[in-house]
Amino acid sequence: MPPHIGIMTREAPRAPAQPLKNAITARVVALFNDRARGEAPVRRRPDGIFGPRAVAWRVHGDVTSMMVGGISSLLLQMLHPAVLAGVWDHSNFREDLHGRLRRTARFIALTTYGGPEEARAVIARVRGIHERVRGTLPDGSDYWANDPALLAWVHVTETTSFLNAWRRYAEPGMSGADQDRYFAEMAQVGEGLGAAPVPRDRVSALRLLARYRPQLRSDARTREVRGFLLRPASTDPVAAALQRLGNQAAIDLLPDWARRQHGLPNPLLGRPLLRASTLGVAGTLRWAFR
Repeated sequence: MPPHIGIMTREAPRAPAQPLKNAITARVVALFNDRARGEAPVRRRPDGIFGPRAVAWRVHGDVTSMMVGGISSLLLQMLHPAVLAGVWDHSNFREDLHGRLRRTARFIALTTYGGPEEARAVIARVRGIHERVRGTLPDGSDYWANDPALLAWVHVTETTSFLNAWRRYAEPGMSGADQDRYFAEMAQVGEGLGAAPVPRDRVSALRLLARYRPQLRSDARTREVRGFLLRPASTDPVAAALQRLGNQAAIDLLPDWARRQHGLPNPLLGRPLLRASTLGVAGTLRWAFR
């Protein structure tokens, strides 16, 4: 920002705008941190897995694209019968499916911005939870959340969704080299969780997604879990409207084949307005956190 612009904003608009900024940031912080469990915002530490120069630091620092990418990744993940069974058999998704989104966001924050001991602790905790998530699919086959191939599906859907949302709503001109760097960086987290294979560039990620497609299904249980995921969690009309917008942006972010498999409409005619509205929300949140 040019120096004279900075002086003008300090003397005039910034002071009256600060209460609004504080109100917006407080709502967002509360959304991602469960104060009843003693959670506080993750402090950025330069000695973590990646460091401030990492691509992951900038991709994971944008609230809107991470929300859109997170919801989109869950829609992808539940198309895998074993992932869906884990949610169906081992979670209270009817009451707290959005809690899973919050916990995933906190995991991403701790592994991206936390210190090395914080990252190792949260990875170990997740592996411990996954160890107990076992069961039998409707077709009689067994599933286990710590299965490396199942973890690889979860990892590749998350990383591709986060990156795609970042490129759509924050950095459309992101270089191919930086996209590959993102996958290479995130491979450290995927391998820490026990995922295999783990893509290290965008081409490998797209190939891995294609490899899983024959395993994907959508049935009545998929539709029920999806319905709970896309239902606004807030009774506040403004927050609920923003959640509905984020959900539509997440559906729009899905690959065409995944949207068809879910039986979701293609928002072709409303796409320009949807994306413009989401960009508007993204700009407001960036302004508030700046």
